[in-house]
Amino acid sequence: MEPPPVEEEKKDSSGIYFVLEKAHLELGKVGKTYQLLNSDDHANFIKRQKKDPAEYRPDILHQSLLAILDSPLNKSGRVKGIYVHTTKDVLISVNPTIRIPRTFRRFCGLIAQLLQKLSIRASNGPDKLMKVIKNPVTKYIPAGAKRVGLSFSAPEVKPLATFVQCIEPDSSTVFVVGAMAHGKVEVTYVDNMMSVSQYPLSAACCLGKICNALEAKYDII
Repeated sequence: MEPPPVEEEKKDSSGIYFVLEKAHLELGKVGKTYQLLNSDDHANFIKRQKKDPAEYRPDILHQSLLAILDSPLNKSGRVKGIYVHTTKDVLISVNPTIRIPRTFRRFCGLIAQLLQKLSIRASNGPDKLMKVIKNPVTKYIPAGAKRVGLSFSAPEVKPLATFVQCIEPDSSTVFVVGAMAHGKVEVTYVDNMMSVSQYPLSAACCLGKICNALEAKYDII
């Protein structure tokens, strides 16, 4: 008697997802080249466009991505997806295995290349490490995932350690964090908004707290 056919192994999409909202990533033709505009290097250029240089802070995204990618949570394989939504309504998928530049200047070069070519491939294979994808981000979030937005202005302040204990095994949780200089996250696809501190935190600090709380939950050292 023949053994029953082996079912094809389903890809496990359960885990942690991050969405970094309102990242200000904008190219400008400075001289003969297109560059990722930032408040330090292009203040005069931005002012000539009658815009506020203080809004052009791609360094916030750089710090945020490093906080996630460098974490033991990510290195353990728990992070399944990272998405960046820009103020220009561009959606970017970031492979959790990518090693982004440590210096801000090289990071700006990478993002400028991404926005022009729409993808960044691995140097040693066909995998796309960063790519521009179609909106909305909800297309890429597993069905049934719990979606929580984090904002200092949220009405509820809840310790992350308490929140993450409610995450069930083999489930998916999406954390939505703002990657902008000012303002708050206002999206319709989250289940609820909460604050994780009585003090306003930088995006990188907030993401670090999330990763630390999840590492404690999953005994990741």
